[in-house]
Amino acid sequence: MTGYKIALIVEEIDQSYQSAILNGIASSAAEFSLNISAFVSFSGEMNNSKHDAGEFNIFNLPDFRNFDGAILLTNTLAYQPVITDILNRIKEAGIPAVSIDNDIPYLYHIGIDNRTAMRNITEHLIKVHGFSKFCYISGPADNPESADRLKAFRSVLWENDIRISDKNIFFGDFRAHSGRNAIEYFLNSGEDMPEAIICANDVMAASAINRLADEGFSVPKDIAVTGFDNTYNTHNYQIELTTVDRPLSLSGRLACKMLYNHFMHNPQERNVILSMSTIFTESCGCSDNVIYNLAEYRGLNYKNYIKFENSQKYMSSLNRISSDLQGSNNFTEYIECLKNCVKMFSPDEFYFCLCDNWDSEYSLNIDPSQPSDEEKIPTEYTDEMYVPIAYKDGKFYETDKISRKDIMPDIAKSEICGKFYYHIPLHFGERCLGYMVILYRTGTLNTSIFETFCINISNSLENVRKRVCLENVVSRLEKLYTRDTFTDIYNRNGFVQATRSVYHSCVANQRDIMLMFIDLDGLKKINDTYGHNIGDKAIHDIAHILKESCGNHEIYCRFGGDEFIVFAADYSDADARELCARINGNIDRINEKEQNPFRLSASIGYVIAKPREGEDIFRFVTAADKIMYTEKRKKKLSKYLKG
Repeated sequence: MTGYKIALIVEEIDQSYQSAILNGIASSAAEFSLNISAFVSFSGEMNNSKHDAGEFNIFNLPDFRNFDGAILLTNTLAYQPVITDILNRIKEAGIPAVSIDNDIPYLYHIGIDNRTAMRNITEHLIKVHGFSKFCYISGPADNPESADRLKAFRSVLWENDIRISDKNIFFGDFRAHSGRNAIEYFLNSGEDMPEAIICANDVMAASAINRLADEGFSVPKDIAVTGFDNTYNTHNYQIELTTVDRPLSLSGRLACKMLYNHFMHNPQERNVILSMSTIFTESCGCSDNVIYNLAEYRGLNYKNYIKFENSQKYMSSLNRISSDLQGSNNFTEYIECLKNCVKMFSPDEFYFCLCDNWDSEYSLNIDPSQPSDEEKIPTEYTDEMYVPIAYKDGKFYETDKISRKDIMPDIAKSEICGKFYYHIPLHFGERCLGYMVILYRTGTLNTSIFETFCINISNSLENVRKRVCLENVVSRLEKLYTRDTFTDIYNRNGFVQATRSVYHSCVANQRDIMLMFIDLDGLKKINDTYGHNIGDKAIHDIAHILKESCGNHEIYCRFGGDEFIVFAADYSDADARELCARINGNIDRINEKEQNPFRLSASIGYVIAKPREGEDIFRFVTAADKIMYTEKRKKKLSKYLKG
């Protein structure tokens, strides 16, 4: 059995809350015959809407109709339109889905009683510690879980006849910077600082305590602070944090079990509310509840030291890799450098998937409502994806393009259950470049270092894209400099560049050269009689004839107006006469088709000589031109027009 395919939607996997749930999912997937595809974004920290748009695009990658089920942590997403779109697509796909914490009526749900948990903490601070002056650090106002916690907090204050100003409530986003920003806000609000600050999660609480210490406030002596979720490891901070203990890892496990029960048609409840307990300790003033265990502290210190040592090692490697990637001069070098990076970190599987138009200078799909010349960058995944790196079990594989709906190449398919793939967006701002797929069987990637790694990959890929585009621009400019845009053959500059090395070799080694001058007959008469458009057609015809006639290393160009020249090395007089015959024969074939209102004709003159040192190639052009005019004087222009 290959396992059920499950799409997991989550943001900011380096946060403690998300990491704990993901660990529960990863450790349980095999037990319940699931293979997890986690679609991950990192947004919010950059304070850049275009960057966030590029991150959120990863959620557009999965076609949920190709999955058996889904697990959603939509409460980790800060942008409601993205959440709405995901939910609509899952509903249309008709697949079972489990929502962790956000209770969505038509989905399975795993959550906790947020209101009871927050009531317990707030009542404890009022009744046990006697506090009456509060501030509150909330999550996003439109987050259901956050809203429930805030509502419970307000209810308890109201029941105890305690009033709170809106100035004493700060809406954050559950991230660390919100804790710091909240303290700044309270300090500058004009209100007195409170006796206690209640936070909607541990991350914001820990950050708030740090900022309070910077301002000289002691916790809990001056201000008590509480958290929520118990994601901050015990004894891992300067003060034990009063919080709510909830089984986050169990939430992940139960999500897997609920999907499995659905597939097996096992009866189950739609809604599961997990038990929780409050932990009252130092940060609210309950110091007597702290148990000091020397062995536990030593274990924690050793664990943190190993974590620090590993972080230093990975950051050192990451800095080296980043430098190498940024220094890549072209795409080939970049891919080889990235392969070395993959070998260094040795994931079980790694797929580097690029959009068909990843290296485009602008979008090919221009909004018809906009001016036609307005360039727009590509912001969506293409129907086909290019996979320059496919790595599995220590080997690199060559792969064809894959369909976007397949997400990964065929070599990713296996009979193993319990795989946990991370799908990470590759982008620069809102420009969509592609995505990475990574699998580690022995661990997870829920670290800030991994986020830094992903950002470096995207930024360095954009750097290579710009190099590729610059080379293309230079190539086009070079073509404009060397090609005649009217006939798409060499112009005079291109002719000089193309013949330079061969001509110098002929001078040095006294080899014969041939220089042929060709002039279109009767162009003025054609223009005067039929118009310049028809005259332009005659010039195009001669250029096309030269392309067909020259096939033996000749170099030819439009010399100017209706004049063309051909150069060749090691040519004999017989070779030159044969080339003249081919040119005239091709002219006759065009005339036989009678597609033009005129008879096409050209006068040809050529010279063969051994060039000497100091002789310019255009000396022979002049000589061939004189011979050509001798031939032209023998002709009568009247025969070039049809009677």
